[in-house]
Amino acid sequence: MTPLYTVAEIRAIEHAAAQRLPEGALMQRAGQAGANEALDLLPFTINKARVLVLAGPGNNGGDALETAAHLGHAGAQVTILHFPPAGTPAQERVAALQRARSSPARFADGTTTTIAGADWTLVVDGLFGIGLARPITGDMAALVEAVNGLRCPIVALDVPSGLDADTGAIIGDSGAASGVAVRATHTVTFIADKPGLHTADGRDHAGIVIVSNLDIDRDLFPAARARLNDVALFAHCARRRRHSSHKGSHGSVAVVGGARGMAGAPILAARTALNSGAGRVYACFVGDPPAFDAAQPELMCRSAQEYDFNSAVLVVGPGMGASAASAEMLASALHSQSAAVLDADALNLLAAGENLRMQLTQRQAPCILTPHPLEAARLLGISAAQVQADRPAAARALALQLAATVVLKGSGTVIAARDGNIVINSTGNPALATAGTGDVLSGLCGSLLAQGWPEWEAALAAVWLHGMAADVLVTEGAGPIGVSASELIPAIRTAVNRLAMHHGS
Repeated sequence: MTPLYTVAEIRAIEHAAAQRLPEGALMQRAGQAGANEALDLLPFTINKARVLVLAGPGNNGGDALETAAHLGHAGAQVTILHFPPAGTPAQERVAALQRARSSPARFADGTTTTIAGADWTLVVDGLFGIGLARPITGDMAALVEAVNGLRCPIVALDVPSGLDADTGAIIGDSGAASGVAVRATHTVTFIADKPGLHTADGRDHAGIVIVSNLDIDRDLFPAARARLNDVALFAHCARRRRHSSHKGSHGSVAVVGGARGMAGAPILAARTALNSGAGRVYACFVGDPPAFDAAQPELMCRSAQEYDFNSAVLVVGPGMGASAASAEMLASALHSQSAAVLDADALNLLAAGENLRMQLTQRQAPCILTPHPLEAARLLGISAAQVQADRPAAARALALQLAATVVLKGSGTVIAARDGNIVINSTGNPALATAGTGDVLSGLCGSLLAQGWPEWEAALAAVWLHGMAADVLVTEGAGPIGVSASELIPAIRTAVNRLAMHHGS
């Protein structure tokens, strides 16, 4: 289980560790860790490898200088673009610069033209680390863009330059302007892993993340309030099926939605609930219900107005619309004693209805909310861009305000508990960026709740299994382009069964 730490927490750990170590020890260890990863990516004939090292003005540049010295001594042809600090540098950085100058590495005054025109084997990004507070602009932005245009591995030290380590947003991105950040193929992150490497723009810019704790004593690490999602967080809830069981043993799910012209959304959610293990599944329509689902006749189609909301776990919102009748259905669902998953139009109705939000906060039964960024923005009264600028904070705020587990969907889905702890999901890919995949996720959440999973573990497992199903489809060559939401359902069934087989009690 990988803990994630904020920049402030990393700074505190770093400061405490420095008190126990000789001056410059952490920078030297970081340089060695960066060099080790670079060496793993270089060819066996290392003397022919052309490595470009970008050493910025701060301590991240010091890490890069240490890396460059190691690579030079290892036999690579190392070119350093060095950007000295404007003020007085830290003594450890001065020592790193001296070691780099004493190594076989050479220093060059490069331009974006010479960078783009050279045949580099690998680039090491040590321009800016976790301390960057301003957007990268001017000549430095042009340098980053030139590096991003290269077709070779790019190893970022600690964090890709320009990426916010806490949020995963590109520093400088806003509604009016866009920032730049290095698109690394690999990131060697120091001391501990960071949330921003795994959500928002993080996964596109960090590439493969390798954590080096720099041999810091474990007692200096506080308890983490954020983690990467992992089977170990929820596997204890998996159960193998007993022979002596029946459909009532595995719970009932009622999907409430399906206004006129939007019947597909609840059908997708209901099919997922059935195929992921719920014993009975009802599709309850705000509009006129179909007689049955021809592709999945096991589903029981009902009128939402006539269904007893206390008789099943509820998945409310897929295709429900925003009519007065839909608002009444949501109010009835919130008034029930049933566990609930709220998605799509249920969230939009919550955003528009103060009384509905009050009802939600007063519920005692388990509740999971699954907003995408725009739905989260409506609930918080801010813009979607503001949500994306700090996804962990947005998810935490929603969980606290609405007294529910919140699944903020997107690249690096953030799952937030009512106590402020968060988990960032590690599975999934762009195959999920298509209509209907959110309905599939809500149905899966409801199915796990119906099978007796606690609220928190149900959310973690559903998000992980949903992403894993997409990953399997891509591995098998079915995506990511053109995968439809319904294709996820059989892949989810396989993933659920494997989870039960390997981890179930």
